[in-house]
Amino acid sequence: MPPMTATAEEPSKPPVSSRIHRHQMRGAKRSPRFYARGVWPGLFLTGAIGGLAFAARQIPGATTFSPMILAIVIGMAFHNIVGTPKRAKDGVMFSLQRILRFAIILLGLQLTVEQVVEVGPQGMVIIAATLLGTFAFTTWLGQMIGVDRKLTQLIAAGTSICGASAVIATNTVTKGHDEDVAYAVACVTVFGSIAMFVYPLLPGLLHLDPHAYGLWTGASIHEIAQVVAAAFQGGQSSGEFGTIAKLSRVMLLAPMVIGLGLMAARHGKAYREKAPDKVPMPWFLVGFLVLVAVNSVITIPPAPKAIMVTATTVLLTMSLAAMGLETDIAKLKAKGLKPLILGAAASLFIAGLSLVLIKLVV
Repeated sequence: MPPMTATAEEPSKPPVSSRIHRHQMRGAKRSPRFYARGVWPGLFLTGAIGGLAFAARQIPGATTFSPMILAIVIGMAFHNIVGTPKRAKDGVMFSLQRILRFAIILLGLQLTVEQVVEVGPQGMVIIAATLLGTFAFTTWLGQMIGVDRKLTQLIAAGTSICGASAVIATNTVTKGHDEDVAYAVACVTVFGSIAMFVYPLLPGLLHLDPHAYGLWTGASIHEIAQVVAAAFQGGQSSGEFGTIAKLSRVMLLAPMVIGLGLMAARHGKAYREKAPDKVPMPWFLVGFLVLVAVNSVITIPPAPKAIMVTATTVLLTMSLAAMGLETDIAKLKAKGLKPLILGAAASLFIAGLSLVLIKLVV
Protein backbone atom coordinates (compact mmCIF):
# COMPACT_ATOMS: atom_id res chain seq x y z
CA MET A 1 0.00 0.00 0.00
CA PRO A 2 1.45 3.40 -0.88
CA PRO A 3 1.95 5.64 2.15
CA MET A 4 -0.26 8.64 2.65
CA THR A 5 1.40 11.88 1.62
CA ALA A 6 -0.56 14.40 3.72
CA THR A 7 1.63 16.32 6.19
CA ALA A 8 0.95 18.64 9.09
CA GLU A 9 2.15 21.61 7.05
CA GLU A 10 -0.60 21.35 4.47
CA PRO A 11 -3.21 24.11 4.93
CA SER A 12 -6.32 22.00 4.36
CA LYS A 13 -5.67 18.60 5.89
CA PRO A 14 -8.90 16.56 5.71
CA PRO A 15 -10.42 15.07 8.84
CA VAL A 16 -9.44 11.67 10.16
CA SER A 17 -12.63 10.11 8.82
CA SER A 18 -11.89 11.18 5.24
CA ARG A 19 -8.35 9.88 5.33
CA ILE A 20 -9.49 6.60 6.89
CA HIS A 21 -12.02 6.19 4.07
CA ARG A 22 -9.38 6.73 1.38
CA HIS A 23 -7.07 4.43 3.28
CA GLN A 24 -9.72 1.67 3.25
CA MET A 25 -10.41 2.13 -0.46
CA ARG A 26 -6.75 1.75 -1.31
CA GLY A 27 -6.32 -1.10 1.15
CA ALA A 28 -9.10 -3.06 -0.55
CA LYS A 29 -6.88 -3.41 -3.61
CA ARG A 30 -4.03 -4.97 -1.63
CA SER A 31 -3.58 -8.51 -0.37
CA PRO A 32 -4.00 -9.10 3.39
CA ARG A 33 -0.31 -9.98 3.64
CA PHE A 34 0.73 -6.72 1.97
CA TYR A 35 -1.71 -4.73 4.12
CA ALA A 36 -0.46 -6.32 7.34
CA ARG A 37 3.13 -5.59 6.38
CA GLY A 38 2.18 -1.98 5.64
CA VAL A 39 0.65 -1.29 9.05
CA TRP A 40 3.44 -2.73 11.18
CA PRO A 41 5.65 0.41 11.33
CA GLY A 42 2.72 2.52 12.52
CA LEU A 43 1.55 -0.12 14.99
CA PHE A 44 5.08 -0.34 16.38
CA LEU A 45 5.18 3.45 16.76
CA THR A 46 1.80 3.74 18.51
CA GLY A 47 2.67 0.76 20.69
CA ALA A 48 6.02 2.29 21.66
CA ILE A 49 4.36 5.59 22.57
CA GLY A 50 1.74 3.68 24.55
CA GLY A 51 4.48 1.83 26.44
CA LEU A 52 6.23 5.12 27.14
CA ALA A 53 2.94 6.51 28.48
CA PHE A 54 2.61 3.61 30.93
CA ALA A 55 6.23 4.07 31.98
CA ALA A 56 5.71 7.82 32.45
CA ARG A 57 3.08 7.11 35.10
CA GLN A 58 5.91 6.00 37.38
CA ILE A 59 7.07 9.62 37.56
CA PRO A 60 5.93 11.22 40.86
CA GLY A 61 2.72 13.17 40.26
CA ALA A 62 1.96 11.53 36.91
CA THR A 63 -0.04 8.66 38.41
CA THR A 64 -3.12 10.90 38.54
CA PHE A 65 -3.21 10.90 34.73
CA SER A 66 -4.37 7.91 32.73
CA PRO A 67 -1.92 6.42 30.20
CA MET A 68 -4.39 7.45 27.47
CA ILE A 69 -3.91 11.13 28.31
CA LEU A 70 -0.14 10.79 28.52
CA ALA A 71 -0.10 8.93 25.19
CA ILE A 72 -1.84 11.69 23.27
CA VAL A 73 0.54 14.27 24.78
CA ILE A 74 3.60 12.20 23.85
CA GLY A 75 2.20 11.52 20.39
CA MET A 76 1.58 15.22 19.78
CA ALA A 77 5.09 16.08 20.95
CA PHE A 78 6.61 13.45 18.68
CA HIS A 79 4.60 14.53 15.65
CA ASN A 80 5.25 18.25 16.06
CA ILE A 81 8.93 18.00 17.04
CA VAL A 82 10.23 14.95 15.19
CA GLY A 83 7.47 14.31 12.65
CA THR A 84 5.45 11.16 11.98
CA PRO A 85 7.28 9.02 9.35
CA LYS A 86 5.34 8.52 6.13
CA ARG A 87 5.78 4.77 6.27
CA ALA A 88 4.00 4.76 9.67
CA LYS A 89 0.85 6.48 8.37
CA ASP A 90 -1.00 3.27 7.49
CA GLY A 91 -0.46 1.81 10.96
CA VAL A 92 -1.47 5.06 12.62
CA MET A 93 -4.71 5.03 10.64
CA PHE A 94 -5.23 1.38 11.60
CA SER A 95 -4.89 2.32 15.28
CA LEU A 96 -7.34 5.19 14.88
CA GLN A 97 -9.91 2.97 13.23
CA ARG A 98 -9.76 -0.76 13.96
CA ILE A 99 -7.95 -0.80 17.30
CA LEU A 100 -10.05 2.05 18.72
CA ARG A 101 -13.35 0.37 17.89
CA PHE A 102 -12.21 -3.00 19.22
CA ALA A 103 -11.11 -1.38 22.47
CA ILE A 104 -14.48 0.31 22.96
CA ILE A 105 -16.20 -3.04 22.39
CA LEU A 106 -14.00 -4.61 25.09
CA LEU A 107 -14.92 -1.76 27.43
CA GLY A 108 -18.32 -3.44 27.72
CA LEU A 109 -16.72 -6.21 29.79
CA GLN A 110 -16.12 -3.70 32.59
CA LEU A 111 -19.83 -2.97 33.02
CA THR A 112 -22.86 -4.94 34.17
CA VAL A 113 -26.55 -4.29 34.49
CA GLU A 114 -26.18 -5.18 38.18
CA GLN A 115 -24.04 -2.08 38.68
CA VAL A 116 -26.88 0.08 37.42
CA VAL A 117 -29.18 -1.64 39.90
CA GLU A 118 -26.74 -0.82 42.72
CA VAL A 119 -26.88 2.86 41.82
CA GLY A 120 -30.66 2.71 42.21
CA PRO A 121 -33.44 4.48 40.31
CA GLN A 122 -32.79 7.84 41.97
CA GLY A 123 -29.08 7.66 41.22
CA MET A 124 -29.66 6.73 37.59
CA VAL A 125 -32.19 9.55 37.19
CA ILE A 126 -29.60 11.99 38.54
CA ILE A 127 -26.87 10.60 36.26
CA ALA A 128 -29.06 10.61 33.14
CA ALA A 129 -30.51 14.06 33.83
CA THR A 130 -27.05 15.48 34.49
CA LEU A 131 -25.69 13.94 31.29
CA LEU A 132 -28.51 15.22 29.09
CA GLY A 133 -28.61 18.63 30.75
CA THR A 134 -24.86 19.11 30.41
CA PHE A 135 -24.82 18.03 26.79
CA ALA A 136 -27.71 20.37 25.95
CA PHE A 137 -26.17 23.29 27.84
CA THR A 138 -22.74 22.82 26.26
CA THR A 139 -24.22 22.57 22.78
CA TRP A 140 -26.26 25.73 23.33
CA LEU A 141 -23.37 27.71 24.82
CA GLY A 142 -20.99 26.59 22.07
CA GLN A 143 -23.40 27.94 19.48
CA MET A 144 -23.81 31.20 21.40
CA ILE A 145 -20.08 31.95 21.66
CA GLY A 146 -19.23 30.75 18.17
CA VAL A 147 -17.40 27.45 18.75
CA ASP A 148 -17.44 25.03 15.81
CA ARG A 149 -20.38 22.62 16.08
CA LYS A 150 -18.30 19.44 15.84
CA LEU A 151 -15.80 20.60 18.44
CA THR A 152 -18.69 21.65 20.68
CA GLN A 153 -20.23 18.19 20.49
CA LEU A 154 -16.91 16.54 21.31
CA ILE A 155 -16.42 18.75 24.38
CA ALA A 156 -20.04 18.12 25.38
CA ALA A 157 -19.61 14.34 25.09
CA GLY A 158 -16.31 14.26 26.95
CA THR A 159 -17.66 16.39 29.78
CA SER A 160 -21.05 14.76 30.13
CA ILE A 161 -20.10 11.08 29.68
CA CYS A 162 -16.59 9.73 30.21
CA GLY A 163 -13.76 11.96 29.09
CA ALA A 164 -11.34 10.95 26.34
CA SER A 165 -13.11 7.66 25.53
CA ALA A 166 -16.38 9.51 24.90
CA VAL A 167 -14.62 12.11 22.75
CA ILE A 168 -13.06 9.58 20.39
CA ALA A 169 -16.22 7.44 20.29
CA THR A 170 -18.38 10.48 19.51
CA ASN A 171 -16.03 11.51 16.74
CA THR A 172 -17.03 8.39 14.80
CA VAL A 173 -20.30 10.16 14.00
CA THR A 174 -19.36 13.84 14.26
CA LYS A 175 -16.37 13.35 11.89
CA GLY A 176 -14.36 16.17 13.42
CA HIS A 177 -10.78 17.09 12.54
CA ASP A 178 -7.82 15.64 14.43
CA GLU A 179 -7.31 18.97 16.18
CA ASP A 180 -10.95 19.02 17.32
CA VAL A 181 -10.47 15.68 19.06
CA ALA A 182 -7.15 16.72 20.62
CA TYR A 183 -8.62 20.02 21.86
CA ALA A 184 -11.65 18.27 23.35
CA VAL A 185 -9.44 15.68 25.07
CA ALA A 186 -7.28 18.50 26.45
CA CYS A 187 -10.37 20.28 27.83
CA VAL A 188 -11.79 17.27 29.64
CA THR A 189 -8.33 16.35 30.95
CA VAL A 190 -7.57 19.80 32.36
CA PHE A 191 -10.94 20.44 33.99
CA GLY A 192 -11.41 16.84 35.10
CA SER A 193 -8.01 17.01 36.82
CA ILE A 194 -8.98 20.26 38.56
CA ALA A 195 -12.18 18.61 39.80
CA MET A 196 -10.19 15.62 41.02
CA PHE A 197 -8.19 17.84 43.36
CA VAL A 198 -10.99 20.25 44.38
CA TYR A 199 -13.87 17.83 45.09
CA PRO A 200 -12.23 16.14 48.14
CA LEU A 201 -12.08 19.55 49.84
CA LEU A 202 -15.84 20.10 49.62
CA PRO A 203 -17.88 17.28 51.29
CA GLY A 204 -17.83 18.93 54.72
CA LEU A 205 -18.58 22.38 53.36
CA LEU A 206 -21.46 21.05 51.23
CA HIS A 207 -22.74 18.65 53.94
CA LEU A 208 -22.42 15.56 51.75
CA ASP A 209 -22.42 12.11 53.35
CA PRO A 210 -20.19 9.38 51.78
CA HIS A 211 -23.02 8.08 49.59
CA ALA A 212 -23.93 11.52 48.23
CA TYR A 213 -20.28 12.49 47.74
CA GLY A 214 -19.55 9.29 45.83
CA LEU A 215 -22.58 9.85 43.61
CA TRP A 216 -21.49 13.45 42.98
CA THR A 217 -18.03 12.43 41.85
CA GLY A 218 -19.36 9.62 39.64
CA ALA A 219 -22.03 11.82 38.07
CA SER A 220 -19.84 14.81 37.27
CA ILE A 221 -16.07 14.15 37.06
CA HIS A 222 -14.90 13.28 33.56
CA GLU A 223 -12.41 10.36 33.50
CA ILE A 224 -12.84 7.08 35.39
CA ALA A 225 -9.35 7.42 36.87
CA GLN A 226 -10.16 10.93 38.07
CA VAL A 227 -13.38 9.73 39.69
CA VAL A 228 -11.56 6.92 41.51
CA ALA A 229 -8.88 9.32 42.77
CA ALA A 230 -11.43 11.87 44.03
CA ALA A 231 -14.09 9.49 45.36
CA PHE A 232 -11.77 7.40 47.55
CA GLN A 233 -10.57 10.58 49.28
CA GLY A 234 -13.99 10.50 50.96
CA GLY A 235 -13.46 6.98 52.27
CA GLN A 236 -13.92 3.40 51.09
CA SER A 237 -17.71 3.63 50.89
CA SER A 238 -17.76 6.82 48.80
CA GLY A 239 -14.96 5.47 46.62
CA GLU A 240 -16.77 2.26 45.76
CA PHE A 241 -20.09 3.99 45.13
CA GLY A 242 -18.46 6.74 43.08
CA THR A 243 -16.80 4.14 40.85
CA ILE A 244 -20.07 2.26 40.33
CA ALA A 245 -21.91 5.52 39.56
CA LYS A 246 -19.24 6.43 37.02
CA LEU A 247 -19.41 3.05 35.29
CA SER A 248 -23.19 3.38 35.10
CA ARG A 249 -22.66 6.74 33.42
CA VAL A 250 -20.23 5.15 30.94
CA MET A 251 -22.98 2.72 29.98
CA LEU A 252 -24.91 5.66 28.54
CA LEU A 253 -22.12 6.23 26.00
CA ALA A 254 -23.68 3.90 23.43
CA PRO A 255 -27.20 5.39 23.32
CA MET A 256 -25.74 8.92 23.32
CA VAL A 257 -23.45 8.28 20.33
CA ILE A 258 -26.17 6.41 18.44
CA GLY A 259 -28.50 9.36 19.11
CA LEU A 260 -25.91 11.73 17.68
CA GLY A 261 -25.72 9.52 14.62
CA LEU A 262 -29.47 9.82 14.15
CA MET A 263 -29.22 13.60 14.52
CA ALA A 264 -26.40 13.73 11.97
CA ALA A 265 -28.53 11.82 9.47
CA ARG A 266 -31.62 13.94 10.09
CA HIS A 267 -29.86 17.29 9.90
CA GLY A 268 -27.12 16.32 7.47
CA LYS A 269 -27.96 19.01 4.92
CA ALA A 270 -27.63 21.71 7.54
CA TYR A 271 -24.40 20.39 9.05
CA ARG A 272 -22.54 18.84 6.12
CA GLU A 273 -21.81 19.50 2.52
CA LYS A 274 -23.79 16.41 1.64
CA ALA A 275 -26.37 14.68 3.79
CA PRO A 276 -25.54 11.04 4.54
CA ASP A 277 -27.56 8.45 2.66
CA LYS A 278 -28.23 6.50 5.85
CA VAL A 279 -27.82 6.76 9.59
CA PRO A 280 -24.10 6.57 10.47
CA MET A 281 -24.63 3.68 12.88
CA PRO A 282 -21.51 3.01 14.98
CA TRP A 283 -21.84 -0.79 14.99
CA PHE A 284 -18.96 -1.23 17.39
CA LEU A 285 -21.21 0.29 20.08
CA VAL A 286 -23.65 -2.56 19.46
CA GLY A 287 -20.74 -4.87 20.27
CA PHE A 288 -20.13 -2.81 23.40
CA LEU A 289 -23.73 -3.35 24.55
CA VAL A 290 -23.55 -7.08 23.72
CA LEU A 291 -20.50 -7.51 25.95
CA VAL A 292 -22.24 -5.57 28.73
CA ALA A 293 -25.07 -8.10 28.48
CA VAL A 294 -22.63 -11.04 28.40
CA ASN A 295 -20.76 -9.69 31.42
CA SER A 296 -24.09 -9.34 33.24
CA VAL A 297 -25.07 -13.00 32.88
CA ILE A 298 -21.67 -14.74 32.88
CA THR A 299 -19.20 -14.39 35.73
CA ILE A 300 -15.74 -13.97 34.26
CA PRO A 301 -12.97 -15.21 36.61
CA PRO A 302 -10.89 -12.39 38.15
CA ALA A 303 -7.60 -13.30 36.45
CA PRO A 304 -8.89 -13.33 32.84
CA LYS A 305 -11.00 -10.25 33.53
CA ALA A 306 -7.97 -8.35 34.84
CA ILE A 307 -6.11 -9.26 31.64
CA MET A 308 -8.99 -7.98 29.49
CA VAL A 309 -9.21 -4.73 31.47
CA THR A 310 -5.48 -4.18 30.98
CA ALA A 311 -5.74 -5.06 27.28
CA THR A 312 -8.58 -2.56 26.85
CA THR A 313 -6.50 0.20 28.43
CA VAL A 314 -3.49 -0.69 26.27
CA LEU A 315 -5.54 -0.59 23.05
CA LEU A 316 -7.19 2.71 23.98
CA THR A 317 -3.76 4.11 24.82
CA MET A 318 -2.45 3.10 21.38
CA SER A 319 -5.45 4.79 19.77
CA LEU A 320 -4.85 8.03 21.66
CA ALA A 321 -1.15 7.84 20.73
CA ALA A 322 -2.25 7.64 17.09
CA MET A 323 -4.50 10.64 17.59
CA GLY A 324 -1.55 12.59 18.95
CA LEU A 325 0.53 11.56 15.93
CA GLU A 326 -2.12 13.13 13.70
CA THR A 327 -2.45 16.42 15.61
CA ASP A 328 -0.91 19.71 14.54
CA ILE A 329 -0.33 22.03 17.50
CA ALA A 330 -0.40 25.10 15.24
CA LYS A 331 -3.99 24.27 14.33
CA LEU A 332 -4.86 23.85 18.01
CA LYS A 333 -3.58 27.36 18.70
CA ALA A 334 -5.59 28.71 15.79
CA LYS A 335 -8.83 27.64 17.49
CA GLY A 336 -8.24 30.21 20.23
CA LEU A 337 -9.59 30.32 23.79
CA LYS A 338 -13.32 30.01 23.11
CA PRO A 339 -13.35 26.18 23.19
CA LEU A 340 -11.37 26.28 26.44
CA ILE A 341 -13.93 28.68 27.93
CA LEU A 342 -16.66 26.32 26.75
CA GLY A 343 -14.96 23.38 28.44
CA ALA A 344 -14.64 25.32 31.70
CA ALA A 345 -18.29 26.38 31.60
CA ALA A 346 -19.42 22.81 30.83
CA SER A 347 -17.40 21.44 33.76
CA LEU A 348 -18.85 24.01 36.17
CA PHE A 349 -22.34 23.29 34.87
CA ILE A 350 -22.12 19.51 35.32
CA ALA A 351 -20.72 19.96 38.85
CA GLY A 352 -23.48 22.41 39.80
CA LEU A 353 -26.38 20.57 38.17
CA SER A 354 -25.45 17.17 39.64
CA LEU A 355 -24.98 18.69 43.11
CA VAL A 356 -28.38 20.41 43.01
CA LEU A 357 -30.09 17.19 41.88
CA ILE A 358 -28.39 15.19 44.62
CA LYS A 359 -29.50 17.71 47.24
CA LEU A 360 -33.07 17.58 45.92
CA VAL A 361 -33.41 13.83 45.37
CA VAL A 362 -31.07 11.89 47.65
